[in-house]
Amino acid sequence: MNRCEWANSNSLETAYHDEEWGVPVHDDRLLFEMLILEGAQAGLSWATILKKRAGYLEAFDYFEVEKIATYDEHKIAQLLDNPAIVRNKLKVNATVVNAKRVLEIQQAYGSFDAYIWSFVDEKPIQNQWQQLSDVPAKTALSDKMSKDLKKKGFKFIGSTTCYAFMQAVGMVNDHVVSCFRHTEVQRQGKGNA
Repeated sequence: MNRCEWANSNSLETAYHDEEWGVPVHDDRLLFEMLILEGAQAGLSWATILKKRAGYLEAFDYFEVEKIATYDEHKIAQLLDNPAIVRNKLKVNATVVNAKRVLEIQQAYGSFDAYIWSFVDEKPIQNQWQQLSDVPAKTALSDKMSKDLKKKGFKFIGSTTCYAFMQAVGMVNDHVVSCFRHTEVQRQGKGNA
């Protein structure tokens, strides 16, 4: 079975690739989770984040935005002592800030989903990459998303993080064409358009 090269390193990456990566997500909680995990990945490998994902879910109240938005200094100090997550003060603080910004977006747009998917006109971009080296780290669209999120006060949200997020939540289908998931994800994208 052919799959994207990056997904063959370990069983966690393979399962994530085969079951989640590139599938269109329209659930605010899961969108927030993926945004935070992609930001946590900055400077690290995705395998590291996948290994800590269960720890993140538990430590951050299963990414319930309303709860995270209320975290105080005591809670942040607890998180920075938790080996189950990446203990980076800037990234932990960014999670709390970003939760507050998501609440503001939900107020303004009705949902985080409505806002974030507006960048692709609510329809996944279906790329046709031949090999992994063709896939960009960022695009003009991820630049635009990053700039807008930063303007709204989000942290740890550079263009590369935004593009990885777009890939993760199915805003773009970046499975290479030879990957068995390319066509499956493409079909799922059409169902959500």
